[in-house]
Amino acid sequence: MCGIVGYIGSRKAVPIILDGLRRLEYRGYDSAGLAVLDGDSTLVVRRASGKLRNLEEAIRMNPVDGVYGIGHTRWATHGRPTEENAHPHRDCKGDIVVVHNGIIENYLTLKQELQAEGHQFVTETDTEVIAHLIEKHFRGNLEEAVRAAVRALTGVFALAIICRSDPNKIVAVRSGPPAVIGLGDGEYFVASDVPAVLSHTRDMFFLADGDMALLTPEGVHLTDFYGKAINRQVSHILWDPIMAEKGGYKHFMLKEIYEQPRSVRDTLVGRIGQETGQIFLDEMSITPQNFQEFRQVRMVACGTSWHAALAGKFMLEKLARIPVEVDYGSEFRYRDPIVTPDTLTVVISQSGETADTLAAQREAKAKGSKTLAICNVLGSMITREASGTLMTHAGPEIGVASTKAFTCQLAALFILAMYLAQCRKQLDRETSKCLAQELLKIPGKMETVLSNHNIYHELVKRLFRATNFLFLGRGVHFPIALEGALKLKEISYIHAEGYPAGEMKHGPNALIDENLPVVVLATQEPGNPSSRILYEKTLSNIQEVKARGGQVVALAIEGDEEVSKMADDVVYIPPTYELLLPLLEVIPLQLLAYYIAVRRGCDVDQPRNLAKSVTVE
Repeated sequence: MCGIVGYIGSRKAVPIILDGLRRLEYRGYDSAGLAVLDGDSTLVVRRASGKLRNLEEAIRMNPVDGVYGIGHTRWATHGRPTEENAHPHRDCKGDIVVVHNGIIENYLTLKQELQAEGHQFVTETDTEVIAHLIEKHFRGNLEEAVRAAVRALTGVFALAIICRSDPNKIVAVRSGPPAVIGLGDGEYFVASDVPAVLSHTRDMFFLADGDMALLTPEGVHLTDFYGKAINRQVSHILWDPIMAEKGGYKHFMLKEIYEQPRSVRDTLVGRIGQETGQIFLDEMSITPQNFQEFRQVRMVACGTSWHAALAGKFMLEKLARIPVEVDYGSEFRYRDPIVTPDTLTVVISQSGETADTLAAQREAKAKGSKTLAICNVLGSMITREASGTLMTHAGPEIGVASTKAFTCQLAALFILAMYLAQCRKQLDRETSKCLAQELLKIPGKMETVLSNHNIYHELVKRLFRATNFLFLGRGVHFPIALEGALKLKEISYIHAEGYPAGEMKHGPNALIDENLPVVVLATQEPGNPSSRILYEKTLSNIQEVKARGGQVVALAIEGDEEVSKMADDVVYIPPTYELLLPLLEVIPLQLLAYYIAVRRGCDVDQPRNLAKSVTVE
């Protein structure tokens, strides 16, 4: 989720690079740096930990100049957010400089090989390996050395590289994360996203996976990783600055809904062994032995994160066979909860600054519990106080109603459930492998769900005037019913309630009439008998609603004809394991809420009376 900027031309490079980094700071803000070359081929690097303003201050105190260079704003994945670990990174000679967005999965193997050849490393990052690998292959031509190096890399990466010994060049490559090339009048740009260079040029093209761009003062030359020349169509961007920040979407919320496949994919990268199903968590002071010895798990969260915790309870109990309790952060410490040293307390917060969740974390620590944070903001208070952190990589979420942060939390909880199960010897290798491989397919299946967006336009025409909604689900689907109701009430101001479908007879049936839309999560895992039992009971609930004149909108698995015979409308999602269905189910509910809110003329991104992060009790 890091941000990359590069410039080559006749103007002073530093102000252009800093301006681009400022526009990309949403992609990472734990450190920043730049490297520039002047006319005498003097390579200068400036780096600073923390916000971009710290780098700007460092440059103000110790000015630097140049006509081309590269810059970086970091979202740490390998190594702490320190000045030493900040990009750009150099090779042994200080001759080659690299900025990187992504994760190099085989960096440890490469690092050991390079160390055996005499290379000396000074940081904790995976990126430094790239600089040393390019140095190994460098024979006077930078692009040839880069081609040889990237072919040895496993993982996802976007890179920009400069070299003092082969000046007046920027080499940019892409294999996964985005990279855009900007074409100016005698000047050229590379960046992670359009807004970074939009004030300088509107003529751009995006690199595809496997592309390498050579930027010189004379122009841009494109090849693949093997040197074969290629072409990419140039687009003229017509966005104004505000539209650029939204990536062309009408609202941040819609943009963030569509970013979910990428966000979940980023959250999974580097944590799953595809061949074995083994889960690898970030370094933490909670050992595998600790995970094996925990007797119970407490999850504490607020709002949408609490719904993720409820779904996580099903995941952990099913896979790891450990009892789990879920608490509201605002209630936890006021009831003197029973927490002991053999309790793992999981605190979940998008911002990492939620006051109630932080207070609950401190209460659990005071009672001797180790705490594990699931969070989207590195360096936030909750992560600093936790014994370990499982970072989500949703990126900054600007819309107040959480979307991509929620699905990333679900993905992180499934990873945690698998890891805990493996530590406790509850998952064999074959089952782990099957679960891991299906989990890795989820981003692609999310893209399939998002491609079926036309259905919502017709659906909301019949629903947007409703004053009440009911959302029903059973088992792990019940928390998603709660989340669907929350999304609708947050942004459309319609009263909505999530309810366990099995509890309909205990009150909610009295509310059903022809004016009440009922959204029913009627999905199942094909071939799973226990899932089929819940599904059949949910069909009975649909019949109850229809018998009382209610309008039913159902979520179902592709090809399900039983539901289509009962419901007024059906939205289909691809099949997957029962415990992974929530990651797909929530997307139609987010889109339904979004389009209803837009139809009602509501402020989708900034709903009334709500804030993005609740940092006071």
